[in-house]
Amino acid sequence: MSSPKTVLITGTSSGIGLAAAVGAARAGWTTVATMRDTGKAEALLKVAAENDVADRIQVKRLDVTDPESIAGCLDEVIAEHGHLDALVNNAGAAQVGTIEQSSLDDVRAAMEVNFFGVVATTRAALPHLRATQGRVITVTSVGGIVGQPFNEAYCAAKFAVEGFMESLAPVAATVGVDVSVVEPGAVASEFVANLGLDVPALLTAAGPYAPALQAYIARTQQSFGNAQTPAEAAAPIVEALTADRPAFRIQTSQWARDFVATTLADLDGSAVQDVTRTWVR
Repeated sequence: MSSPKTVLITGTSSGIGLAAAVGAARAGWTTVATMRDTGKAEALLKVAAENDVADRIQVKRLDVTDPESIAGCLDEVIAEHGHLDALVNNAGAAQVGTIEQSSLDDVRAAMEVNFFGVVATTRAALPHLRATQGRVITVTSVGGIVGQPFNEAYCAAKFAVEGFMESLAPVAATVGVDVSVVEPGAVASEFVANLGLDVPALLTAAGPYAPALQAYIARTQQSFGNAQTPAEAAAPIVEALTADRPAFRIQTSQWARDFVATTLADLDGSAVQDVTRTWVR
C-alpha cells in the first residue's frame, strides 16, 4: 500500500494557509503546516481537531526569509516522510503606503517575504518535487495582475511572483512538475487585521496624499466587508492539489476572475486606470 502524498504549506497560522492545510488534510494528504512562529499553531490545531484531521497535520517552523530554516524544514520532511509531492507557497505580508512616504527598507522587506521567500522555498523544494512528479502552487493575489493604489511594494512583489512562476512553469513541466498560481481577491482573514494599521497616524503622515489615502482606506474597508472566507479562497488550492492537470492561473471567485480580466485585455492600461483611480477619489 502506497503512503499518502505529502504537501508542505507555508504561512498556516491563520487565514488562507490555515484553511488550505485543513482542506488538504481532509483530502487525504499528509500536511506539513509551517509557520514562522509555531507558538501560533493553536488556531490551526483546533480547527484540525474539529475536522477530525489532526492526525494528518504536522506543524513545523519555517521562515521563508531564512535559507537555513527552509533547508532544515525540508530535510526533516524528507527524513520523516520520505518524499514531498507538493509545495504550497502561501506565506506573505502586506505593506500599505506610497513610495514617497515609505522607506526603501519597507519595500525591500515586502519583496523579501512576498517574492524572495517564494523563490527560495521553491528552489529548495524542486529537487524533491522532480523525484515525485509533484507540483508547486503559489498563492499570489489579484494584486499580482492589477496594480493597486497604496500597495506599490506589495503589488510589485506579487507581479514578480507571477512573472517568475509563469516563466518557470514550462521549464518545470519538462521534468514533470506542475506549476500553478492562485489569485484571491478580498479575503476576510487575519492577513488584513495583522497589518495593525493606525489609520489616524497614517493619514497625518500622508501629507499631500492624505485625501487619496482616506478614500482608499474607506473603499478597502467596504470591499473586505463583502470578502470571501478563507475556506472559500482555499478551496481552489485543494482542487489544484488533486486535479490531474491543474490550470496555471486560478482565481478564487467570480469577482477575482472579472477583475483580472480587466487587465488581460487592456493593451494600453486605460481600463485598469479607469477602475483604480476611482479608489482614491
